[in-house]
Amino acid sequence: MEDVSDPPFRALCKRHGADMMYTEFISSEGLIRDAAKSVQKLDIYDDERPIGIQIFGGDEDSMRRSAEIVEEAQPDLLDINYGCPVKKVVCKDAGAGILRDIPKMVRLTKAIVESTKLPVTVKTRLGWDESSKYIVEAAERLQDVGIQGISIHGRTRVQMYKGEADWTLIGEVKNNPRIQIPVFGNGDIDSPEKAVEMKNRYGVDGVMIGRAAIGNPWFFAQVKHYIKTGEHRPAPTIEQRAAVAKEHLQRSIVWKGERLGVLEMRRHYSNYFKGVPHFKETRTQLVTELEPEALFAILDGITSDYVEMTV
Repeated sequence: MEDVSDPPFRALCKRHGADMMYTEFISSEGLIRDAAKSVQKLDIYDDERPIGIQIFGGDEDSMRRSAEIVEEAQPDLLDINYGCPVKKVVCKDAGAGILRDIPKMVRLTKAIVESTKLPVTVKTRLGWDESSKYIVEAAERLQDVGIQGISIHGRTRVQMYKGEADWTLIGEVKNNPRIQIPVFGNGDIDSPEKAVEMKNRYGVDGVMIGRAAIGNPWFFAQVKHYIKTGEHRPAPTIEQRAAVAKEHLQRSIVWKGERLGVLEMRRHYSNYFKGVPHFKETRTQLVTELEPEALFAILDGITSDYVEMTV
């Protein structure tokens, strides 16, 4: 969720029901070199808690030193990303790249656990490819070196985000009598029904929601409402979508500065207004306009222009 799960986005998710959140993943190399973008990602706020700071890297010394830096930011936990499938991360044996070398994964995790007082958790995948789905064994070994929880995405690295997530092995990890730590499942949770189905079928301690929340921070509340009542919560109106997109833009500008705040919001507009008919022209305006006041005016105009279409 790089360039997505920043403080402006997290504030909206928390308000709409997220129980536990994580920062964008942060490069250990960037942290130890005091790179501005990496250091800024350490920003966390009391109203976000509980929150974890997530780091990635393939070098043991760099990861240990970055864990010490993370501890100074005082999150509720430190999470290690062993799941990112992006080539520029994998080629450095970071993210899902480490799934080709489970012993190194265990050594690196042990070093981080021993270097911090924070609870350490792991986010990972089933394995590198179909022939190396070692997640049951890997989870045992990671628990043995001291992690306090594990989140598992139901795909291999080779799959990237293609095909359907396979939760079978996630269930095997959870139901393994050796596993005593919480196990969270991730992958393709795109409806309240699926969240309930996967939790009940595989017995996981919770579900991790990623892409389904982009431009849709209401998703967490919708899932909770469905769990409680068995019924669907009404979808947000066009007015609500526009108001939250406007607040997201305001928060983005405050946190990132005007130029970057405007530019990085562009990735969110299509998701906020997904499914709205005849929206192409307005979307083009949102992703090309540079002046904040003009953008706020466009978002205000969406309410009056489109509200009648949703009645």
